[in-house]
Parts: sequence; C-alpha cells; structure tokens
Amino acid sequence: MTLALKDVFRGLEAARRDGVIDRYAIGGAVAATFYVEPSATEDVDVFATFRGQPASGLLTLEPIYRYFVAQGARIEGEHLVIADWPVQFLPATTPLVDQALEEALRFEVEGQPVSVFAQEHLAAIALETGRLKDKVRLAQLLQSATFNRARFDDLVNRHHLEDKWSRWTTLLKDET
Repeated sequence: MTLALKDVFRGLEAARRDGVIDRYAIGGAVAATFYVEPSATEDVDVFATFRGQPASGLLTLEPIYRYFVAQGARIEGEHLVIADWPVQFLPATTPLVDQALEEALRFEVEGQPVSVFAQEHLAAIALETGRLKDKVRLAQLLQSATFNRARFDDLVNRHHLEDKWSRWTTLLKDET
C-alpha cells in the first residue's frame, strides 16, 4: 500500500471518530488487494452509513465533502481527492452492502487501522453488480486460499443471488 493510501485510511478513521460518518468500509478493487493480487483501479470505493441519514433514503454527501475539504481534500467530479487518491463515497443501498458494512474486518496498514469488506462479501457484491471487472474480481477471490466458500454460498442464498450464481457458473463451464 502506498503512503498516500494510508493517509486516506487515516482520514476515514478521523471522520468516523468525529461523527461525520457512522460506519465505513473499503470495497472494490482496493479492498480486494487485501486478499488477492492487486488490479488496476482509479479510485477508492468507500461504502458508508452517514450521520442523520434520512429515513426517506434521500441523502446528501455535502457534510462529508465539507469535512474533507476542510482537511485539505479537493473535489473532482464525483470524487473527493484525499492524499492524491480519488475517493468515492457510496451509501449502503442494498441489504448485502449493509451486511458487508456491519461485518467489515479491521486491518492495519503500517499501523493505521482501516475497515475493509470481507472477501466473501466482496465476491457476493461483485456477483450482484455483475460488471465485467466485477466478474474478474469474483474469479480472483474464488481462487484465494483463504476464501470461505461456505460463507459465500450462504451470502448467495441469503441475498437471493442464486440465479446470478447459476448463470455465472454456467458461463464458466461453457468456457472450459
């Protein structure tokens, strides 16, 4: 991990401590690097629940942007650039992502704590999302020596992803 990424993690922990966000976890390609070989990515995906999140589901990221800009970040499109890394804040919009946030693992990067989605949640979210890059990540995670297949299967069943899993495994069989 680069020094700048450690600074992103430091900022996220500070935002959590300062009450700007309730919970957060790194997802996407950056999270996958905790389990499998790194792949190219353009940003850090931060999934979060936010203070005062309205029951209506309409949400503003303005308090988060204001907080990080006051800390020296800048805004570029939909990203906050923190320590030279584009960071995208994403709300927990599905039960699967909410569970992944709830069960996120804690890691340390050069002494800096950070919350990261478990690899089985990353795989299930990749299956749910279904983009090509997600399918590649899913294949990588499935091959990880530490991947818990029983936990993944439980997530697939609990979050009603059986049809997507069946189609995905059928495509794999057709390729071999």
